[in-house]
Amino acid sequence: MKRNNIEFEQVIERGCGLDVHRDTVTATVMGKGIITQTRTYNTTTSSLRELGSWLESLQVTDGAMESTGIYWKPVMHILRTYPINLIVVNAQHIKNVPGRKTDKADSQWICKLLISGLLKGSFIPPENIQELRNLHRYKTKLIQSAASEKNRIIRVLEDSNIKIASVVTDVSGHTATYLINGLIEGRNDLENLIAECYHKKLKKSPNQIKEAITGRLTANNIFILKSMQKHIASLEEQIAEIDIEIEKHIKDFEKEIELLQTIPGVGKKGAISIVAEIGVDMNVFPNEHHLASYSGMCPGNNESAGKKKVQEHVTGIFI
Repeated sequence: MKRNNIEFEQVIERGCGLDVHRDTVTATVMGKGIITQTRTYNTTTSSLRELGSWLESLQVTDGAMESTGIYWKPVMHILRTYPINLIVVNAQHIKNVPGRKTDKADSQWICKLLISGLLKGSFIPPENIQELRNLHRYKTKLIQSAASEKNRIIRVLEDSNIKIASVVTDVSGHTATYLINGLIEGRNDLENLIAECYHKKLKKSPNQIKEAITGRLTANNIFILKSMQKHIASLEEQIAEIDIEIEKHIKDFEKEIELLQTIPGVGKKGAISIVAEIGVDMNVFPNEHHLASYSGMCPGNNESAGKKKVQEHVTGIFI
C-alpha cells in the first residue's frame, strides 16, 4: 500500500533541532539553501562553542530542544551567545513516533516541527530572576532539612520515653527547646527546669510536664541529640546567609514585592516566592490561564469518547 507524505508549510527558513543528553547533543539542520545534515557534539564548553560556530556559519536563525532534566541549561547558556533564537520545548509536546526513537531521529523530528512553526517555547525567566529562584529554592531545601532534623530529635526523645510532644504544642519553640537542652545537659532538677520556662499559655500543668519528660536518656541518645542540634544550628546559619543574599537580589523588585503584599494572606516571604517563580513580566503569559498552568494550579484535560481520563498534569518547565 502506497503511503502519501504529508508536507507542512515551512515557516522558518533555516532551523536546528537539538536532542540533548548528559554527555552529548545531537544537532540536525534543515532549511532553504542548506543540506540537511546531523552532527553529534560533546557537551563540554569547547564542543558546544564548535556547535554554535557551525550553526552560525550556516546562518541558522532558530533552534529548538526539549527540556531534558537539567542538561539543556548549559547548552542554552552557551548557544544564546550566538545569533540564534533558541527555544526550549516541553518534552511532552514533541514526542516522536514509538519505535523510531534514536538521537538522530529525535533531532530531525524536532527540527521538522520547528521549521514548520509547530513548536512553542517555554517561558525561561531572565538571569536575575533565575538567580533569585536558585537562592529561594535552595533556602526552601535547607528549611526542609532543618524541619526533618527537628522531627528526628522528637523521635529520639520518644525512644527515650520522653513525650515532650504530648505536653508542648510547638516542639521547636522556646519552651520545648529549653526543656530539651536541660535534659541533654543532664539536669535532674526537673521541677526547677520546668519553673524556669513555664508560662500560663501552656495547657499542661508543671506536674504533667514533669511526668512527660521523665524518661531514660542514655549517653548514646545524648550524643545523637547534640549532633542533631549542631546540624540544625549550621542549617539556620546557612539560611540566614541566604536571606542576606536574597535581600540583595530583590532590590530591583521592591515595588512589585510591595504590591504583592497588598493581597490578603501574602506576606513578604510569599511575595518573594511569587517573584522568584514567575518573574515580574506577565506579558510572557498570553492570559491568566497560561499562568495558572505554568504554576501547576490547573489539572490536565484528557477526554476521549466523552469520558474523562486521568493523566499527569503537564505544565511549563521549571528551571
